[in-house]
Amino acid sequence: MRIGEIAALAGVTTRAVRHYHHIGLLPEPARLANRYRAYTVRDAVRLARVRRLTELGLSLDEVRDVLADDAGRELAEILAELDADLARQQAELAERRRRLAELSDGDVPPALAGLLAGASPTASPSAALDRDQLMLLDATGAGSQELYAALAPLAADPAVLALYERLDALADAAADDPRIPALADALVAAVPDEAFAAIPPATGPDLPGFKEALLAEYAPAQAEVVRRVMDAFAERVRG
Repeated sequence: MRIGEIAALAGVTTRAVRHYHHIGLLPEPARLANRYRAYTVRDAVRLARVRRLTELGLSLDEVRDVLADDAGRELAEILAELDADLARQQAELAERRRRLAELSDGDVPPALAGLLAGASPTASPSAALDRDQLMLLDATGAGSQELYAALAPLAADPAVLALYERLDALADAAADDPRIPALADALVAAVPDEAFAAIPPATGPDLPGFKEALLAEYAPAQAEVVRRVMDAFAERVRG
């Protein structure tokens, strides 16, 4: 094989192959009479190993150490290991594609889908984040048919759009904006008691990282409003 052929076979560039030669990671092969390099199957296997190990995050020095440990192994053994590694990657890819297909096919509980479909139409960025939060709440196991049924009247009420607009208006405000406390209180008051009763303890807002993941999506003043609301929600859920 010539350099272009081995590079294509291993999924790297010819420039990478030359670099690996330069740093001693890939030994220089024998040359033909016309001075072209003549690569063997073992060279191709070694190059494929280099690519795979670097993809896993190993430094080139670490890759060199791993390959040194493989020096005495039979080619068939290394090929079998590479094949098993490729099979594992294919299985992981197939699982990811399956999960994507589920999402594309509407992997949303009917009750949640009905809640989202019945919400008052709006282009509010805060409303869009609210919908994402409901999806996350459902993913943590805190969602239920009872919860979505309790929230349905609120989601369909056009008056709730005014609350979203007030939250949107804080996008450029400071975290100590005087409008924050009143808006947080209004948001808490808007949620029916039935919704809190439908959220089981130790799920959703109580899960480690849940609050941080949501707050990171907001501007400082908005995050302060949402933090206060979530703290109030958590207190009422723990009740």
